[in-house]
Amino acid sequence: MKVYVMLADGFEEIEALTVVDVLRRGGVETIMVSIKNDKIILSAHDIPVVADKTIEELKIMSEDMIVIPGGSKGVQKLSESKVLQGMLLKHKEQNGLLASICAGPTIPGKMGFFHGIKATCYPGCEDDLKGAIISNDDVVVDKNFITSKGPATSLAFAYTLLSLIKGEEVSKKIQKGMLYIN
Repeated sequence: MKVYVMLADGFEEIEALTVVDVLRRGGVETIMVSIKNDKIILSAHDIPVVADKTIEELKIMSEDMIVIPGGSKGVQKLSESKVLQGMLLKHKEQNGLLASICAGPTIPGKMGFFHGIKATCYPGCEDDLKGAIISNDDVVVDKNFITSKGPATSLAFAYTLLSLIKGEEVSKKIQKGMLYIN
């Protein structure tokens, strides 16, 4: 299993890089993906980040996970990517794991993925989660969808993903090492 974190200029650093950091600490192969031809992506706060791959290089398998971070400009650019849209549709058809945080859930939300699914997002983005059962929880797992609220919930989101992939024991060990729990 691999985890692909999708990045576009304007992505929210804490939401994307926290996932990458926590999952890599937990031994999960986590790949940062640029949706443009250039591997250098500029974050929402003008921090350049070098992606591992470009979207054109990917072959996502049904057992893999796709992660969509927030950041309004980044989400806008991600939502405009026809290649990403195609990947998301195929991944949904295969019941692949799809995780999104902050404004990120608006992408699968607008595509109709959340019909009858419990989900959360950044406050004010709820209307874009078409057909979802809106939750106020920090992190929500329903079927193969994992959603989270935003920057302050990034660690909880990342640890939830790690728990789903590697199990609760591994997640708790990483949490303890990062002083998240006592």
